[in-house]
Amino acid sequence: MANLGACKLVSGQAIENCRIGYRTYGKLNAEKSNAVLFPTWFGGKSSDLRGAVGAKGLVDPAKYFVILVDALGDGISSSPSNSTTQRGPDFPRFTIHDMVNAEYRLITETLHLKHLHAVMGISMGGIQTFEWAIDYPDFMDEAIPIVGSPRPSSFDLLVYRSTEDAAHADPAWKGGHYTTAPPLAGAEAIMQMQLTSPANYVRTHPLEKFNEEYEHLRSHGILSTDANDWLWQLDAIIHHDIARGSNMKEAAKQIKARMFIVNGAQDHLVNPKPAQDFADLIGAKKLLLPSDCGHLSTGCDAGLLNPQVRAFLEGN
Repeated sequence: MANLGACKLVSGQAIENCRIGYRTYGKLNAEKSNAVLFPTWFGGKSSDLRGAVGAKGLVDPAKYFVILVDALGDGISSSPSNSTTQRGPDFPRFTIHDMVNAEYRLITETLHLKHLHAVMGISMGGIQTFEWAIDYPDFMDEAIPIVGSPRPSSFDLLVYRSTEDAAHADPAWKGGHYTTAPPLAGAEAIMQMQLTSPANYVRTHPLEKFNEEYEHLRSHGILSTDANDWLWQLDAIIHHDIARGSNMKEAAKQIKARMFIVNGAQDHLVNPKPAQDFADLIGAKKLLLPSDCGHLSTGCDAGLLNPQVRAFLEGN
């Protein structure tokens, strides 16, 4: 855990006693030129990313010093659920920009690095990667956002805002002042419907097991993720925009890192168009994962994705 004191937010508020969790794999070389930062996805923890680290994974720790970092609001780093002074709904709203700023402090103040070889991430980790490339354009050589976006599409916002509304309307949420964890099953069901494609869902969820699975969803909902943590991160995604409401062409001019932009062709949770259009703006390498697994295509298409990411990290 990195103890950062107060984390000042773009809103003008601050997270008190700000802490950032992280894990490292591999060794830093003598030149300190092989560090790769890998932030967490929405609702995920750094422990969930361990499967992506390895000789056949996205990044090989035999070659790189890999830093898996817990994003703000994931229940490990400072979050509504674990703050002692700003607990629950008293926790300040943060942005993707704030997540990246805290991670920059971890890298520079705790790990004492002045440069990264690469920043990469999946889903909300990919969203953070876009933000890194804008906020600290000289700080990394390469940026690899995977099933992320420079800003939500209109369909993404339809999914995210309806999910948020469903959570807020759930009586068990109690405006964030709950004592028993609310499942928020309705909100989670909306997310589950968009996580993959209808064809993939039908193939992987047999009809005869539907009632059992749906009852489990209704009773468990977002499972181990705290409801306020989940909603605070969702709010950050909803308001994300690397162009800050301006023209995306102007944002593209700020990019200095080599970028490899990856999306799922049938992703219903993070629409591929904004990211793929941005790739065209900057002349970046891009890839559309072809399977019908949607947002989960990083797993279904790992045989295609992983070697290309490893090759890109090597400069190919």
